[in-house]
Amino acid sequence: MRERFAAVGMLEFTSIAAGMEAADRMIKAAEVFPVWFRTVCPGKYLACVTGDVAAVSASLEAGRSSVSPLVADWFLLPNIHPDVIAALCGTGQTSEREALGILETYSAASIIAASDAAVKAAEVRILDVRVALGIGGKGYALFGGDVAAVQAAVEAGARQAEEAGLLVAKVVIPRPAEAFFEQVI
Repeated sequence: MRERFAAVGMLEFTSIAAGMEAADRMIKAAEVFPVWFRTVCPGKYLACVTGDVAAVSASLEAGRSSVSPLVADWFLLPNIHPDVIAALCGTGQTSEREALGILETYSAASIIAASDAAVKAAEVRILDVRVALGIGGKGYALFGGDVAAVQAAVEAGARQAEEAGLLVAKVVIPRPAEAFFEQVI
């Protein structure tokens, strides 16, 4: 899995039709593999690809240039942490009840980049990453670990999202209630 995800890039479009057209151009432009191409709330389209850095970069450029006014957000992560991909694919690590960190962003692309920054900054587990489905186009991520590590991770992820102007909220719950933790995770 690590080699396949040497680089990951994503374009988030404000138009479903334009997103589909761009996704086709992305695949034709370079030797990349789709992570997903899908519609999300509220009427957006996500095109996420993986491959080597040069191929993902060329693919993103092909997608962005074809419909640039309709690109809401995008990223290229050359060395994405494998735990981010696992969480996106629904195979993230579950955890015993411990400190819980929460990052919320205005876009799907920004939560993935923020999650990558967070997990690289501190010894935490990514418990979940949600992108745009059923949450109005936003994204959120949950992190578990000891309080200091979770705080450091949330701060690093928040900085990443703030630089793009896309941070909604950041929260650290040092000792979440057991019933709450079980429902969230």
